[in-house]
Amino acid sequence: MPHHKRADLLAAATAFCESFAQKQPPDEILSHFSTSTTDDIVAFEHGLKELAPFLGREFRGRDGVREYFEIISSCLRYDGMRFADYVVDAAEDRVAVRGAARFTWTATGESWDEVFAYALRFDEQRKVVRYEVWADSGAAYLASQGRLKELKAEGA
Repeated sequence: MPHHKRADLLAAATAFCESFAQKQPPDEILSHFSTSTTDDIVAFEHGLKELAPFLGREFRGRDGVREYFEIISSCLRYDGMRFADYVVDAAEDRVAVRGAARFTWTATGESWDEVFAYALRFDEQRKVVRYEVWADSGAAYLASQGRLKELKAEGA
């Protein structure tokens, strides 16, 4: 496997993640996704769909991915996002990365610190075709219900 392919994938994943960390507008984030007109492009955040409107369902195609990010931005805000521990699989055009940030559920104002993981798959142009997220859906749910502070206070 040529070294430049690994370096290209790492650069594409880093640029994609940094667009989040820098709170770029949705169109800038979407520019890292494939321009394919098929439903092969997918955003999927793991978790029970009953816990949050962005969990547990596939958002397909560019319009679906845009919808995912619109839902996320309507529910959450974040600060201090950073990424580390990139793992590149050049043979499969995949990159995994660990991220961390402080998230706030906007409707309740409740916040939590979270470590999360992305699994990214890229096309030949080094554009994202599959974006998967593993995050703390329990904290998100409790914050959405205004119960996270209460639970934290009980544990203190």
